[in-house]
Amino acid sequence: MNRRDFLLAATLAGVAAKIGASAAQSGVPAAELEEVTIAELQKRLQSGEWSARRLAERYIERIEAIDRAGPKINSVVEINPDALAIADALDRERRAGRVRGPLHGIPILIKDNIDTADRMETTAGSLALVGAAKPLRDAFIVERLRAAGAVILGKTNLSEWANFRSTRSTSGWSARGGQTRNPYALDRNPCGSSSGSGAAVAANLCAAAVGTETDGSIVCPSSTNGIVGIKPTLGLLSRSGIIPIAHSQDTAGPMARTVADAAILLGAMVGVDARDPATRASQGRALSDYTRFLDPQGLRGARIGVVRKFFGFNDAVDKLMSEALDAMKRLGAVIIDPVEIVTVGKFDDSELEVLLYEFKHDLNKYLAERRVGPPARTLAELIEFNERNRDREMPYFGQELFVRAQAKGTLADPAYRRALAKNHRLSRTFGIDATLRRHRLDCLVAPTNGPAWTTDLVNGDHYTGGSSTPAAVAGYPSISVPAGFVFGLPVGISFFGAAWSEPKLIRIAYAFEQATRHRRPPRLLASLDLS
Repeated sequence: MNRRDFLLAATLAGVAAKIGASAAQSGVPAAELEEVTIAELQKRLQSGEWSARRLAERYIERIEAIDRAGPKINSVVEINPDALAIADALDRERRAGRVRGPLHGIPILIKDNIDTADRMETTAGSLALVGAAKPLRDAFIVERLRAAGAVILGKTNLSEWANFRSTRSTSGWSARGGQTRNPYALDRNPCGSSSGSGAAVAANLCAAAVGTETDGSIVCPSSTNGIVGIKPTLGLLSRSGIIPIAHSQDTAGPMARTVADAAILLGAMVGVDARDPATRASQGRALSDYTRFLDPQGLRGARIGVVRKFFGFNDAVDKLMSEALDAMKRLGAVIIDPVEIVTVGKFDDSELEVLLYEFKHDLNKYLAERRVGPPARTLAELIEFNERNRDREMPYFGQELFVRAQAKGTLADPAYRRALAKNHRLSRTFGIDATLRRHRLDCLVAPTNGPAWTTDLVNGDHYTGGSSTPAAVAGYPSISVPAGFVFGLPVGISFFGAAWSEPKLIRIAYAFEQATRHRRPPRLLASLDLS
């Protein structure tokens, strides 16, 4: 048993001991948690049929049965040892007549690059941060979730360093957590750095989860795991207390089984944060309640542009997209097909250039503010740690991106400034903005990506195609919604648009979801006895 397995097994054993025999008689069979929504959970909590403690207990039992003992999806890297105590406190509040909102008592998992100033680790999947100095305070979005009454149930595995260590990495693998597997087919990849969050939500191991994205790491695992993911406008959610890649593209975002649940989670996390200057732009634009835009008629009259540049990599995916477009037409949408983002493909090199510069700067800043000691005070020390621990940290792929980032200068370098200006000019002004304006569009649509590929630790990811880059580089919002299945594997469709257009995108995505209802839980879990 490796260190990660030992630590998680010990945590689960301790929690299980607290749960005791009463959990088996809690009246909340684990099977009843399948596909249950936040609104449904809240109704049962309000009625007294369930309690926050019993709900947390049963989700923990489900994690142990599915993530650890059963199919071994390996999506949850750590259970919060304080989860049941937090749930108890929230139950006391409810009995006293205080309910904080729709997330009161609801179990949420968060990605292991999001700071919590508690007994959990925040490691980005790296052994260099296991046992390191704990964060001095919660990430801002965690503060917001706690204030909203959410039970932070634990942390999810991820692609180590949010998939920004090697050019030949395998998504869903970290030295701390091992390989996360896709719950729809265990030999398939969960995609993106928020792989654990995506797999856990798909397997009903939590009510919802939080992921992070720089380019594709929310929408890709949402697509391949058959769930909903929202990558917000940059600045809508604070990044303070989140292990960074690049401040010009990084954002956290909700991952859930329904658009409604994702909207609830999004609203709970917004807010202006003095520690993240980008959030100042959200003043007057951020909303605490995005559920007001859940309109089943939201496609009526919507003008949607089809970006054909992102089609053609898979015939079966194209067929699903054609069916999706037909459904949108029947619901009253005006489909403009095709439209072209003329700058697509023209800022790929500059995107990487910016990420390399910003990663070095932002990571060194994060590590210094967290006061992490050796061997992880700087990117240079991390590179040395990985070399010294190559057998544990780099058994399958290296750290080419780390080395390239370390070789970069400061953010004052003209090369960085030119690359950043090019990114914004081509992705925003002459990219998404120009395309929306030219065709008078409400949003753009494309397949999120293809079905999950076979996990290959020898050769790395076999990524076939996707549409995340324009919105990611622009810092604009994107929502991935289930669009159907290819050979039993989920595929998502992405709606993306202008800055701060989350209300419009949620309205459109919700109408599509409600009309098509493509979300289905993984079949391999159906044979398990979870009662």
